[in-house]
Amino acid sequence: MWRIGQLARMAGVSERTLRHYDKIGLLVPATVDSATGYRWYGVAELSRLERIRGLQRLGLPLRQIADLLDAPETQLRQALSEIVTSIRRDIATLAATAAHAEDHLATPMSILPQQTVVGPRRLRVRRMSLDHPSELVAVCPAPPATLLTWLNGEPEGGFAAAVTTDHTGEPLTLPTRTVVRAVVPPSAGMIRAGQELFGWLHRHQLSIAGPTVEEHLVDDDGAHAIVLEVSVHPRQHAHTA
Repeated sequence: MWRIGQLARMAGVSERTLRHYDKIGLLVPATVDSATGYRWYGVAELSRLERIRGLQRLGLPLRQIADLLDAPETQLRQALSEIVTSIRRDIATLAATAAHAEDHLATPMSILPQQTVVGPRRLRVRRMSLDHPSELVAVCPAPPATLLTWLNGEPEGGFAAAVTTDHTGEPLTLPTRTVVRAVVPPSAGMIRAGQELFGWLHRHQLSIAGPTVEEHLVDDDGAHAIVLEVSVHPRQHAHTA
């Protein structure tokens, strides 16, 4: 039999860890001296401790280890499969985050685009055809208002647009969709922000799947903000023989 300090040295853990395991019922001593309070451990406890440490190295949290220590191998394999799936998902998320940061370092931008999913939206609009983006300033009403443009990139000719109106306008429903959204800082300017956003979409292999929504907002203090929102889907790559 070994006292707690001896077992700690043998297993390469701290006495504090062993006391915690005892407290939560994960590794109870073989016996506790009623006179001294000393904890005593045997081979069975050493083997159980090694299994606990092994399961920890496989990425299992203590609360799950408690359920799996005496479980069948099939149950353990299922738990490990779920851990692997979760780790791979986290790796993919971290890789995407790193790619976005590297993109921003390589191509400095005034905006920080974010991809998300938004629900359906119903608008009343007045449609129009424009020849040049400079005409948008004249047609967009004072905020709060929404401007929509149907463009697949920087305009090279005429394009369709629409602005929100009162209840007399034409109904337009934007469905649930994946969008890339960015808040345009006052120092950037809409033309520059639009160019940067289209460039970002191209670099991230995203195609435009609907109108670009330009939301002109104003708060109770009179501060203005513009939010750009573009419906997107992954770009389809052509297969070559």
